[in-house]
Amino acid sequence: MALKIVTDGSADIPQAWQEEYQIHVIPLSVRFGEESFLQRDLTFNDFYEMVRQKRLLPKTSLPSPQQIVEFYRRIASRGDSILSVHLSSKLSGTFAAVQMAARELAGELNVYPFDSGAGSAALGFMCREARLLSWRGWDIERILQRLAQIREQLMVVFTLENLEFAQMSGRINALQGALSSLLKINPIIKLREGLLYAADKVRGRQRALERIVDDLKQQMKGRKINLAVVHAAAPELAQDLVARIKSLLSCQEVIITDLSIPVAAHLGPGTIGIVAYPVLDEEG
Repeated sequence: MALKIVTDGSADIPQAWQEEYQIHVIPLSVRFGEESFLQRDLTFNDFYEMVRQKRLLPKTSLPSPQQIVEFYRRIASRGDSILSVHLSSKLSGTFAAVQMAARELAGELNVYPFDSGAGSAALGFMCREARLLSWRGWDIERILQRLAQIREQLMVVFTLENLEFAQMSGRINALQGALSSLLKINPIIKLREGLLYAADKVRGRQRALERIVDDLKQQMKGRKINLAVVHAAAPELAQDLVARIKSLLSCQEVIITDLSIPVAAHLGPGTIGIVAYPVLDEEG
């Protein structure tokens, strides 16, 4: 029976990977007040312009369990297995909805929900790894163990250009936002135990990027890594960061990808970050 691999619209994943590794994406919708859009119908420039014009952050509509059931039935046949890899359950209700859908389909499809404990390009990497392992003949239990190992070793860190979008989301007040802008403070956001938290504040963009690279070197301890540089409307900066990291660390797979709209909505344009984990021994 076939193994289908599924993730959701919070994943940062190259379009080419979706085709090459046969990854199915459950779409999310973005709602500005009364207007609703599917992610694919919004360009990033359109999205940021709408936020600035409306002075309003969108809400992301999660798929219902029934919508997920219907999605699974469209892509799979009775008896197939579905590995469904999703945004951290501490950040979103999508994983809980997937679990409900899996229970409803018991006896028809073999659904294996996996909580990535992360998001962004971590989802893309996990789906790619799962497909490569399935092609090597690994069974679903070994693949799940591999994904759990990646989850434990994963590093996710972002730096924001400013706090404008965080201010609109209500995460900080106007005074904090104004002071941070005046002092050119760049917050550093890290993932820990499935949650994003403010790890530090650094004065100056370059110092923030240097801190990210230093932290990456320290955590990976000379091991070869898979690396994604994720950005929100900052492609040149992303290229520069990749070049800097590749000059200092041994990298196997390297991608640059846009930060998904549901995450970018809270962090804002100019956000840039990394998703990285050590290559496991079997990969060489």
